[in-house]
Amino acid sequence: MLTLASKLKKDDGGKTGRATGASDSHHRVSIRDRLLTKEVAELEANLPSTCKASFPDEDKLHHFQLAVSPDEGYFQSGRFQFEIDVPEAYNMVPPKVRCLTRIWHPNITENGEICLSLLREHSIDGTGWAPTRTLKDVVWGLNSLFTDLLNFDDPLNIDAAEHHQRDKEDFRNKVQDYIKHYAR
Repeated sequence: MLTLASKLKKDDGGKTGRATGASDSHHRVSIRDRLLTKEVAELEANLPSTCKASFPDEDKLHHFQLAVSPDEGYFQSGRFQFEIDVPEAYNMVPPKVRCLTRIWHPNITENGEICLSLLREHSIDGTGWAPTRTLKDVVWGLNSLFTDLLNFDDPLNIDAAEHHQRDKEDFRNKVQDYIKHYAR
């Protein structure tokens, strides 16, 4: 599947055979792309059963989508799309992630902003991004936002959290309405 992997092998094998004067910019592969080749292969082998990653352009592993289809809890039966962009400075900085599906969730705004500690570049509590984290951590973290990391006590979408606190059954109904209209 990974055409970038074959490109990396070709580039590594052809180092000594380069013509003099050839531009290095055409032959160099960024650190990010080298990391992503390895991490994407690991990710594909270890995806949660509720997730599916898709790469619109197999030569651009730094831009992909993730579909999460929770099989339990409030968001069961929904299919939520996330867009993941991995910046050139990866793995020193976290990927940029947006939820493309409109959702009623305490940790995701209706505009797609996400509150997930490991996506924070800096955090006081030490749970933010670190160079030792990988795409697998990001995917498992996004998946967990629908189960064990669902956090009503530290919300990004305060209205959704307060709604849940006021009336759990009405909150569930609104989540299901959103799923019906936006997450099928």
